[in-house]
Amino acid sequence: MFNSLISGEPVSPASEFRPDRPRTVCITGHREKSILPFSGDPQFRELTFTAARLMLCQYINMAIDRGFTDFISGLATGADLWAAQYILKKKKTVPSVNLIGVMPYLRHAERFPAYWLEVLEEVEHGADMLYTVSTDPDIIYAKKGEGSSLYRDRNYFMVDKSSAVIAFLNSGSFASGTAQTVNYAYRNGKQICRFSMENVYEVIERAGTDPKQVAREISFLPNVFDNIE
Repeated sequence: MFNSLISGEPVSPASEFRPDRPRTVCITGHREKSILPFSGDPQFRELTFTAARLMLCQYINMAIDRGFTDFISGLATGADLWAAQYILKKKKTVPSVNLIGVMPYLRHAERFPAYWLEVLEEVEHGADMLYTVSTDPDIIYAKKGEGSSLYRDRNYFMVDKSSAVIAFLNSGSFASGTAQTVNYAYRNGKQICRFSMENVYEVIERAGTDPKQVAREISFLPNVFDNIE
């Protein structure tokens, strides 16, 4: 047993995780830099961010509606932590929902900006369980040699322990960690529910630029788990 360097919460070795796989879904997605404003117009930046987050949250709602109860977050900045925050909110009204946080290594958040450190601490305090794929307290990510596979190992672990994947993955993002996770999920026959910025823009085009109408449009999207890739 270890303790998080951010929240002090207990962290278990990933080898101890025993999932209820048919009810478990993992979440993977881009960071903020991959969210470009609608029509390339900076005035729509906040609207676009809101729409992308709402779509991610709606996909989680869809999963819950189809009987998924356990949600794995890789605790990265962007979509991973947005999803984790929303799952903590859902736990207040759906007690059967569980949040499992999986970090690639104990020092993974050393370079997080201050805002994301606050979000991570909140998420870790609220999570049902925290796991680390690497139990070496000193290891850090490196592009080559020891430490180079830490994020890949985390991504593969999440997929292996799930029966489905919710992915925020843009077209052409072949080299991203999200693409790596989704490709591994495809190869292993997992159910994949994916959306991209193109889908977000389509929603805004249909709803217009009123945030309330955008939220309404997203709330009425058909459940993607009924037509899984």
